[in-house]
Amino acid sequence: MAYEFPPLTPGDAETVAARVAAVLEDAWQRLADQQAAVLAAIGDNARSRMVADRLAQFQAAITDFQRRVDAEARAFVARQLPHLYEEGARAAAQAVGGHFSWTLIHTDALQSLASDSYADFLRRSEEEQRMAAAFYRAIRDAARREVPLLAAGHTTALQAAKALADRLAAEHQLTYVIYRNGARMPVRAWAEAATLAKSAVAYNAGTLNRVREAGVQHVEVFDGAGCGWTSHQDLDKAGGTVRTVEEAADWPISHPRCRRAFGARPDIREPV
Repeated sequence: MAYEFPPLTPGDAETVAARVAAVLEDAWQRLADQQAAVLAAIGDNARSRMVADRLAQFQAAITDFQRRVDAEARAFVARQLPHLYEEGARAAAQAVGGHFSWTLIHTDALQSLASDSYADFLRRSEEEQRMAAAFYRAIRDAARREVPLLAAGHTTALQAAKALADRLAAEHQLTYVIYRNGARMPVRAWAEAATLAKSAVAYNAGTLNRVREAGVQHVEVFDGAGCGWTSHQDLDKAGGTVRTVEEAADWPISHPRCRRAFGARPDIREPV
């Protein structure tokens, strides 16, 4: 019986990222297991009907993966993003004096952030779904054309079936995702990276918008010693520098898993 995860509860960014990654990894593993079952049916020289049944189960696993990505993305943007945004805004309010409330500037910012984050989750999952769909089409074609003729050549039916299964397994690996740029990444890794990145952006957006709302124009950057402003390799190092609120809003983070944060500097009135 597959494990069913409880509803997402907002909280610590790393805890939530680990939970989202676990849910999607579980769904992807179910898909990989169904792929293995299809290949086993072919390798055992099963009848076309058996292959078709296994293929239907694989297709259902694709649908399940898509559903889980959508459900986790919706839960993340509806629960975790507002939680982190508000945390950042409240911390900034303490620094500049005053309190935080969901004024129009914050509700509009959160809506834009949620929409962008949801769309990004779906974009990131497209490659996984493309790979699964390519395997489905390959097996479907093989079931129609090759499986019924496995013993037609000079090898035995079992040898031909095993060779076909091995070829399909080599051409359609689901152990990790191979992106178009050649990068290989497990589902857990991209889910954690995406969730942590959006979490950091949400917290920093809350901070910066509350600072802007207070009329403060500059912030101090807290970041790793070697982290660059626009990328980890940027020679313009971010930690300890003072930037305008607008500059900070352009680069709330500089790379996946970035730990950048900002502190209000109401004492600075002139350009730095």
